[in-house]
Amino acid sequence: MRKKALKQVAEFLKYEDENSQYICIGAAQKALSMLCCWIEKSNSDAFKRHLARVADFLWIGEDGMKVRVCAGQLWDVAFAVQAILACNIAEEYRSTLKKAHDFIKASQIMDNPSGDFSRKYRHISKGGWGFQVADQGWQVSDCTAEALKVLLMLSKFSSDIGSDQMETCRLYNAVNVLLSLQNPNGGYGTWELARTYPWMEIFNMTEIYADIMVEHQYVECTSSVMQALALFQEKYPWHRKDEIDQCIRGATEFIEKLQNDDGSWFGSWGICFTYGTWFAIEGLSAVGQSYGNSTCIRKACKFLLTKQLNNGGWGESYLSSRTKAYTNLDRQKSHIVNTAWAMLALMKAGQVERDPTPLHKAARLIMSMQLGNGDFPQEEMIGSFLKNGPLCYMAYRNIFPIWALGEYQKLVLQCDLQRPTF
Repeated sequence: MRKKALKQVAEFLKYEDENSQYICIGAAQKALSMLCCWIEKSNSDAFKRHLARVADFLWIGEDGMKVRVCAGQLWDVAFAVQAILACNIAEEYRSTLKKAHDFIKASQIMDNPSGDFSRKYRHISKGGWGFQVADQGWQVSDCTAEALKVLLMLSKFSSDIGSDQMETCRLYNAVNVLLSLQNPNGGYGTWELARTYPWMEIFNMTEIYADIMVEHQYVECTSSVMQALALFQEKYPWHRKDEIDQCIRGATEFIEKLQNDDGSWFGSWGICFTYGTWFAIEGLSAVGQSYGNSTCIRKACKFLLTKQLNNGGWGESYLSSRTKAYTNLDRQKSHIVNTAWAMLALMKAGQVERDPTPLHKAARLIMSMQLGNGDFPQEEMIGSFLKNGPLCYMAYRNIFPIWALGEYQKLVLQCDLQRPTF
């Protein structure tokens, strides 16, 4: 029995190595798989190919070389483009946006995993995007959605930004992936459907991380898909219309049911309630909900406004992820990224029309924190995974303040200019 089990495990390891171009799904898995290859044969081609992809996990931080859990080029690029577009400066940054467009296009996964991939517990990947580059081959629901959103946004601009437009069939393939990943409850996990029952979590052997045994569904992934499909329908209103409509209805119901009594949503991939609530509001707004017609959005705005600090910002601790209760940073410190997320959520919910004062205070704080070289300071970790794993997203400190100020300029300042004076 043990011999058969080990043989089966070896087959799975080899399949993962070959289908991820020896990057593997993450750093921990890569380290273990590379070790197994070395034990089997220290000078094998498989081990050498593993060594060649170690560099994918290395990066130079401000205090030296580090190893990352997973490279996130696609994720960062998708958000960075949306931040630039929010500022209405696309014409000034044509070259940057064209490079981003070309990178996103090149990063799409063009094929499904090899062979009978369902027997290896893999999902379709053709047309999807992963967290990083196409080589890795693992499609992710929200990465696919954010990439699709950006391509659709860029398609509205002049041809020199997206001169090599994405073929329509490839956009359709992305939609196929998104529709295939929806669970019966309407929600979305990361890269596959839920395969078993939540009680399987009792077999979690890590003693560190939570929710690792089962593919759970997340407000962030669900929201990203809703936004992407709603935008897709604007350009391609008749492609799989009934299925997309049904998908959006199910996703909307899932997000509404997931809301906490205090109006917040728990964010699993960022810290924490600020992040989840921003995504929820973005998703609900994309399908026509607003402060005026949605109890969920009204409750969410109330929640965010009660968490604003005296200096105008928001600052949430990683302890929120661990305890599932909103926890401020020590000494009521604000965090520039939390502040940006809260601003984006409130602006999307229509806070501008009701009372822009909280937004004015938040914008002043963000602007006051910018450094002389244009950068923003690196603060506490702002990403999260599996409740006990804070993540450092270095690009977030610039992406989200820029994004928030861009929306603020469009919505708040323009609204002030249009108000009559007496």
